Amino acid sequence: YYYASKLGRGVDDLDLNLEDFVQKVNSDLVGKVVNIASRCAGFIQKGNDGVMVQGDAAPELTEAFLAAAPSIADAYEARDFARAMREIMGLADRANAWIADKAPWSLAKQEGKQDEVQAICAQGINLFRQLVIFLKPVLPLLAADAEAFLNVAPLTWDDHLTRLDNHQLNPFKALMNRIDPVKVEAMTAASKEDLAASQTSVATGNGELSKDPLSPEIDFDTFAAVDLRVALILKAEAVEGADKLLRLTLDIGDEQRNVFSGIKSAYPDPAKLEGRLTMMIANLKPRKMRFGISEGMVMAAGPGGEEIYLLSPDSGAKPGQRIK
Repeated sequence: YYYASKLGRGVDDLDLNLEDFVQKVNSDLVGKVVNIASRCAGFIQKGNDGVMVQGDAAPELTEAFLAAAPSIADAYEARDFARAMREIMGLADRANAWIADKAPWSLAKQEGKQDEVQAICAQGINLFRQLVIFLKPVLPLLAADAEAFLNVAPLTWDDHLTRLDNHQLNPFKALMNRIDPVKVEAMTAASKEDLAASQTSVATGNGELSKDPLSPEIDFDTFAAVDLRVALILKAEAVEGADKLLRLTLDIGDEQRNVFSGIKSAYPDPAKLEGRLTMMIANLKPRKMRFGISEGMVMAAGPGGEEIYLLSPDSGAKPGQRIK
């Protein structure tokens, strides 16, 4: 919601101002939107066993909410989220002002005013439901919690055209709590400590490079001489008499290659490799081994043993394509 309230149609940099974030969430979402439900739900639960009465206690507000829907939808479509949030919060302000003016908490203390209290609070819940529908594209989790309270199926945009009448609500539970600035400060301090710890870890050499340092630099021509290709593993099988080797039959487009690879410890069921794409050095000089000729080398990462990870290109790559 915070970012949506800042995002217009242009391409602009956005800063996360935590003080502004706390104020905006507490003021808008907790103080305006959720506040409507928390104000009204208790009176319906206590005064009418949680059932919303039928009737429209504020037709002018109902009409205003319906009239605003096309403009809010247009703002979403235009990715002018800030305008959508402004218009939604404008409606929330009107709903809260109306409820404050009607003051059901005062009417509840007066004899003969219970029907009026129920009508006001049912209207308030209907207005809250409208706001939830308008905010659902930005706040799906809040919407899901609100749907549980409202005792309705997942809300869709077109549901803003309908009302809840003679409808049973579930007991109200807090849908959102105010953000405590002290907790935000603690979270920020903790993140700084985590960053410092990770930097210390790098400085003290606990990363992968400390275990396996970089090789000496090479020039571009040396690198360009290595012909890397996409290969399809047609067949993978253990090599009899070899503890570490698998025999791979590779398709590199217009030809097949036989490659011996020391990855058996990581792939005890070699048949599972069949049909998988991998990467290979295709112009490596063939190497005569006790078990046959190895015509290249497949690419893998890891220190060895069971920690060997055969490299694969993204889906869509084709056997024989050059890796650049």
